[in-house]
Amino acid sequence: MKNKIIITTAISSILLLSACETASQKVVSGTSATSSSASASSSVEKKKSLFAAAKQTAADKLIAVGDRVLFDYDSAKLDTSAKILLDSQSRFLRANTDLNFIIEGHCDERGTREYNLALGEQRATAVRDYLVIQGIDPDRIKVISYGKEKPAVVGSNSMAWSKNRRAVTIID
Repeated sequence: MKNKIIITTAISSILLLSACETASQKVVSGTSATSSSASASSSVEKKKSLFAAAKQTAADKLIAVGDRVLFDYDSAKLDTSAKILLDSQSRFLRANTDLNFIIEGHCDERGTREYNLALGEQRATAVRDYLVIQGIDPDRIKVISYGKEKPAVVGSNSMAWSKNRRAVTIID
């Protein structure tokens, strides 16, 4: 409840300030009004972006860094682009040592349930092992496989399959 009041107060303050700036700009005439308007507009945008950054959660930040690694068909091997993404993830996770996380392994719809559960676990384990090599404490990591049970994209085509062969890192 306190957070709602604080957020509401902050939003009201920003709106009030931007209204005051707009009113004072109308008094100024000539070329200086244009530069004053641009300056006030920039000031309001900065306030909005600071407010948006304050609301961003650790999960949002992880998604922005990159939370999923894609795999080739029938493979748990990390390619170069996966390693680059995991390097970014490891920097984020080293900077946020208070966070524990889960690595989910996923597969496309092809193959048996048992086969895909095993492959999903191999994919999640490959990601975990890479992060551990990068200095992440293994006690912070849980691994789970969903096999083909939770597709990111529904469909029976190569585009859907390529998006479903993945390992996803989520905050625990």
